[in-house]
Amino acid sequence: LAALGILLGLLAGAWGGGLLMFADSLGTEVEDRDTVTDAIVVLTGGSDRLSGGLALLEAGKGRKLFISGVHKGVDLPDLLRRAHLPPAEPAARVTLGHAADDTVGNAAETAAWIEAEGFASLRLVTAAYHMKRALLEFRRAMPRVAIVPHPVYPDAVKTREWWRWPGTASLLATEYTKYLAARLRYLFFPKLPERKP
Repeated sequence: LAALGILLGLLAGAWGGGLLMFADSLGTEVEDRDTVTDAIVVLTGGSDRLSGGLALLEAGKGRKLFISGVHKGVDLPDLLRRAHLPPAEPAARVTLGHAADDTVGNAAETAAWIEAEGFASLRLVTAAYHMKRALLEFRRAMPRVAIVPHPVYPDAVKTREWWRWPGTASLLATEYTKYLAARLRYLFFPKLPERKP
């Protein structure tokens, strides 16, 4: 029992130290704002992501915008209205993905779309706390596609002194645990299952 207690204590300490490094790695701004990619990909989950993706498209940072993880039956006007955003002018250059329910699904449906479009690069837009896990899954699904991270920083997520904010602390702890699980899955199952034709 003593040995088990020591082991659990070591694991908890390692997890806590890793969480501190994970939170510290989130940064406060986008590192690469200039690179132009073939596509811009937005993962649903917040109006900041969608508005950021549309602004990048209008700025010419990509030829097309793919929004992954949209609920079935929701079209672009519905999506913009729910996010309290104005109608998008370049609607013809926006594609919605309805197949994904999680980050692994986001990567899979984006990979299929990127392949169908013949694209070789994308700018990935998601929340900063979600970016490390999203990049892990996207690079696994698309090892030959160049991916530029474009994190957004929602006001509700307090990245400074995050431990003082229970909601943010819980969010980061959950996301860090999911990231660790994704890393372990990648370690033990490095190859993706083959896609059915």
